[in-house]
Amino acid sequence: MFIIASPGTGAIYTIAAGLSGGARASLIAAFGCTLGTVPHMLAAISGLAALLHASALAFEAVKYLGVAYLLYMAWATFRNRGMLSINDSTRGKNAWQVTVSAILINLLNPKLSIFFFAFLPLFVGPDEAAPVSRMLKLSLVFMALTFMIFAAYGVCAAAVRRHVISNASVQAWMRRGFAAAFAGLAAQLAFTTR
Repeated sequence: MFIIASPGTGAIYTIAAGLSGGARASLIAAFGCTLGTVPHMLAAISGLAALLHASALAFEAVKYLGVAYLLYMAWATFRNRGMLSINDSTRGKNAWQVTVSAILINLLNPKLSIFFFAFLPLFVGPDEAAPVSRMLKLSLVFMALTFMIFAAYGVCAAAVRRHVISNASVQAWMRRGFAAAFAGLAAQLAFTTR
């Protein structure tokens, strides 16, 4: 549970979506971030994550795509453009775009595949009759917890949205803060090794 609750790219995106677009946008972002973990879990269950871990080229390719996307998110947030722009209307938040951005944030993070590759097998005993079924069940529990925690973050952020919108100086600081967080996560990912 601590692993899910610790702030990472998905949590930060969901909080930013709640502040910029309200509760609906935050729930859509939480859903998208949860969907973004599915390929990583499937890679861990099928063994493809081992290839990502073993192949420096594959790991680096996914890593630098993730870095580029996080830097794009930082720039768009700083410029108050894109999905995380803050305004008085929630109508500008297209559910499809919020979902795709959320999926990409988690999909382009190779650390998730490595995490699931190392984490899921710890809970499957060597004498397990159906190890794939057990790993799928554990993955579904992880996904449910991810959605619930991210949704809680986003709804809490949406609750203070009115205070953010009413103060231009708070908006500017929040925008800079989220842009710096995305840039910092991009730097952290850039220096990640297998």
